Amino acid sequence: MLKAKAGVVVFVFLCSALLGFGANMGGDFVFLLGTDAVSLLPANQNDSHSEMVSRHICEGLVEFSPRMEIVPCLAKSWEVSESGRVYTFSLQEGIRFHDGSPFNAQAVKTYFDFMLAGKMRRSSFLQPYIKQVEVVSEYVVRFQLHFPFGAFLHYLAHTASLIVSPLSIDNYRDDIGKLGRNPVGTGPFVFGSWDTGEKISLKANLDYWKGRPSLDSILFRIVPEDITRVMQVQSGDANLTTNVPPVMYSLLTNDPNLTVRVEPTLRVIYLGLDNNKPPFDDTRVRQAINYALDKEMLVEVILQGMADACDSFLSPLTKGYSPVGQYPHDPQKARELLEQAGYPDGFSAKLVTPKGRYPQDYETAIAIQGMLEEVGIHVDVEYLEWARYTAVVFSEPEEAAYDMFLHGWAPSTGEVGWVLRPLFQSTNLPPSGDNATHFDNPELDDLIQRGMRAVDPVESQQIYTQAQRLIFEQAPWGFLYYLKQVVVYDKNVQGVEVLPIDIVLVKNAWFE
Repeated sequence: MLKAKAGVVVFVFLCSALLGFGANMGGDFVFLLGTDAVSLLPANQNDSHSEMVSRHICEGLVEFSPRMEIVPCLAKSWEVSESGRVYTFSLQEGIRFHDGSPFNAQAVKTYFDFMLAGKMRRSSFLQPYIKQVEVVSEYVVRFQLHFPFGAFLHYLAHTASLIVSPLSIDNYRDDIGKLGRNPVGTGPFVFGSWDTGEKISLKANLDYWKGRPSLDSILFRIVPEDITRVMQVQSGDANLTTNVPPVMYSLLTNDPNLTVRVEPTLRVIYLGLDNNKPPFDDTRVRQAINYALDKEMLVEVILQGMADACDSFLSPLTKGYSPVGQYPHDPQKARELLEQAGYPDGFSAKLVTPKGRYPQDYETAIAIQGMLEEVGIHVDVEYLEWARYTAVVFSEPEEAAYDMFLHGWAPSTGEVGWVLRPLFQSTNLPPSGDNATHFDNPELDDLIQRGMRAVDPVESQQIYTQAQRLIFEQAPWGFLYYLKQVVVYDKNVQGVEVLPIDIVLVKNAWFE
């Protein structure tokens, strides 16, 4: 058996986290979000705002450090069989969920069996890998995999693998919606209330197994307008916000009462195209759209340098990334391709977009509208509130009420598999999957399967590079940019964690 090595890095990280608890105890924290959460059931989420809230309430067997290292959480150690198909976890003892039910191996099995058997947003997340979850003893649980899967621990650190109370599953098994509005975990904060579109309140878990958190409460308040959120932090009405408008960066850095952080992320912003519908079922049309898009203008003018133009559908920070090329801004080339495809006079299309979910998202959509108009594509831009937006974009393919959509993706596992499989595999269509472009390519499906099973790192990288080249050539997206995360908060706040997966956590934070 191969034993996991906690090591000095893990020890230091855990000690640092524990030091946050108990330092300058007290205080109510106001965290501003641009959009509301969709669900607080970890297995039924596909957006980072829902994930950010959930990570304060629920925990997994392992978790990511701010540097994306795998560190222990509810599992104190683990062993991997020589075959790479069996993972055995020794669990922390004496922990209880917020409803008083015990955390043990049976609770782990109950959650993963529930997720694997269900029809939730993330049910397919681990279905291809986990063959069986076994209770070995009260505090030892074993996962048997269908095949060796080197990224398995990364998948267990994903939000979908955060564990909820078996009692809450029993109470709401037949109503996933209610389960998503009544989350019960083991984390440092307990769910309080949720006023849809307005706020989600959490209170400190006074019996938290790592020790009482420093903050008394966290209020996630929903404020769609970027500038309004920043002004509320400046005025002291709130403590932190993300997705800061790039145009405000210089002003904020000169404010002595604020901390402003600019961090690279794995988040890719893209223009999704419905590959099922004419004319987007023609590769030449999709390529024409890419030639029509002025990525450098978007980066420099709309994002004020707080992004980088894509040269893959993966961020350079994502494990498995390869730079495979860019479509230069060439409107003439775009017109030629449209004429070859039979659209010399262009066509009309509908673009749906959120507003406030990503930095300058609506502004980006409006800029794209102008760029496509230049080559004869007349675009109607429709802004949708986030919950409505996700319902529309991730609806049944035949019900898709859009031609294009502006969206972002940050692989919460930190590796290429959780971009390829959810967004491009033909079997991962909405509503249970995230392939909202409805891209269907047998060659790519084969590469995805081969990459999942590749054990040798060199072979794996070769497969994933080939996949990135194929996607670049087929252009199921309009490739846009990699975001940088800009976070602003009170100068007297310490312990804020900014993860590259577009997650900001204050569970270990405190006021000086």
